[in-house]
Amino acid sequence: MAGGAREVLTLQLGHFAGFVGAHWWNQQDAALCRPTDAKEPPGELCPDVLYRTGRTLHGQETYTPRLILMDLKGSLSSLKQEGGLYRDKQLDAAIAWQGKLTTHKEELYPKNPYLQDLLSAEGVLSSDGTWRVKSIPNGKGLPPFTNAITPKPVMPTEGSIRVWSDFLRVHLHPRSICMIHKYNHDGEAGRLEAFGQGESILKEPKYLEELEDRLHFYVEECDYLQVAEGTAGSGVETSLICPFSLSTSLQGFQILCDLHDGFSGLGAKAAELLQDEYSGRGIITWGLLPGPYRLGELQKNIYRLLNTAFGLVHLSAHSSLVCPLSLGGSLGLRPEPPVSFPLLQYDATLPFHCGAILATALDTVTVPYRLRSSPVSMVHLADMLNFSGKKVVTAGATIPFPSVPSQSLPDTLMQLGEATPWTPLSACGDPSGTCCFAQSVVLRGLDRAHHTSQLAPGTPLPSPLHACATGEEVLAQYLQQQQPRVRSSSHLLLTPCKVVPPYPSLFSSSLSQHGSVLDGLPTGTAVESIPVLGALCSSSSLNRALGDLAKDLSKLDLRRWASFMDAGVEQDDLEETLQDLRSLAQCYESGDDRLVD
Repeated sequence: MAGGAREVLTLQLGHFAGFVGAHWWNQQDAALCRPTDAKEPPGELCPDVLYRTGRTLHGQETYTPRLILMDLKGSLSSLKQEGGLYRDKQLDAAIAWQGKLTTHKEELYPKNPYLQDLLSAEGVLSSDGTWRVKSIPNGKGLPPFTNAITPKPVMPTEGSIRVWSDFLRVHLHPRSICMIHKYNHDGEAGRLEAFGQGESILKEPKYLEELEDRLHFYVEECDYLQVAEGTAGSGVETSLICPFSLSTSLQGFQILCDLHDGFSGLGAKAAELLQDEYSGRGIITWGLLPGPYRLGELQKNIYRLLNTAFGLVHLSAHSSLVCPLSLGGSLGLRPEPPVSFPLLQYDATLPFHCGAILATALDTVTVPYRLRSSPVSMVHLADMLNFSGKKVVTAGATIPFPSVPSQSLPDTLMQLGEATPWTPLSACGDPSGTCCFAQSVVLRGLDRAHHTSQLAPGTPLPSPLHACATGEEVLAQYLQQQQPRVRSSSHLLLTPCKVVPPYPSLFSSSLSQHGSVLDGLPTGTAVESIPVLGALCSSSSLNRALGDLAKDLSKLDLRRWASFMDAGVEQDDLEETLQDLRSLAQCYESGDDRLVD
């Protein structure tokens, strides 16, 4: 463990959460593999916040996500549940029976061609069945290629992506994946569809013990000064437990959780467990919703509404902060078109595309509690945003931020005008005319030379922003001008967001390799990194969005949807959730809202 790192444990619950999470971890991995001669100085973000070091039985150093992942049977494709860094325990089991033996082996999914290419480049499967990765420079990530010609990376095609594990390029720890075998990922039968089903999973001793075992493993090691790998014959890491350790370095948990299906209930129950077991730690929950839904799928849409309502209410009760994330335009039943980005072209029906965009936003808005220098703790970030009962926040991002090589940051911000500078990503509708109570803003990926005005001395200044001495002052003053009475926190980073394969090719041809808007003709160069502006806001738009969600909920004839109630939710639960949702919406009333009422 790195000295001073304030570790975060990530829980990733659900299949769409898997798409967002796979892109998220790929982006973290790409940042670890950054060449040493990059223009951006390394070290602004501390990877030890999200990653853990270890060592295999064969002495190979590892660096894996501090992650617990739960998904359904059939969601892993060719990915092994125990991961790929360690030898399969079952291969070492001695067979005592000397008689006739019949083996029934389930047919394996073929490995995605992208992952085959990746594995051949990053390591080798040795004769003893152990995956040996290349050595880790300075204990962090995979080394850059040393051969003279770097092989061109293979881009996975949309048609080859069936599940999130088809494009995950990060090796996971054996204790990361927890499969739920009682429900199916594929098919129409045995689906995890309702909030009550998800809640009931963690009421079963089997799954509760599995989750608690993984929590204890990761939490208890966060303060240990040494990691010892491998109990005798197990092939799985264990920690050298120090009896005096109080796990004081764990700052909290971030939960990536599907809101639209039964994982909404599982996430709520997991957040309740964390709140009870680890009091005082931050719990920030990202409630994930896929793109726009189809009008013809009435039951799925009703279940989506119910799961979202129950999820937001219960998650906000047990989390420090909750933020819905979606490219859709509405939380309720009324269909709205997906959001658009001036410099992106994406297919809102593809989780592969939607997950990439949301992961990019997530990689940016989580910067404050991942900083190496002067980080903002998860608890402090939540306290800044969730005062007066406002535990739900909205997210927004400009992907990519429109940086032009010939312009400075003050020039670009002036061109954005008075409109909200980011695209809303919480399915709460158009933010125009709404009030912001508090916000945390991050701008990353701009060269320092462009942070301040480059006008010649004596030139009249177009705006007060051009008089600022630093980029941090420019951003802070811009936010102050936009929202004069809002409590704001802002961070400006040089480090861009990595978008190398398997990130999909979504970007306009007018962008350079590093995401700048080109002045001349397109070069056809693949975009590898981009500047991003991201924000978390406590906004009055939630008054309207949560209020509309409550109205839709109150209009349902539950006699038609008895199957949802049969999953473990009672009529009294629905009435209580409806009242809590209305109370939550009232927390976000602005002065204008009260006048209208």
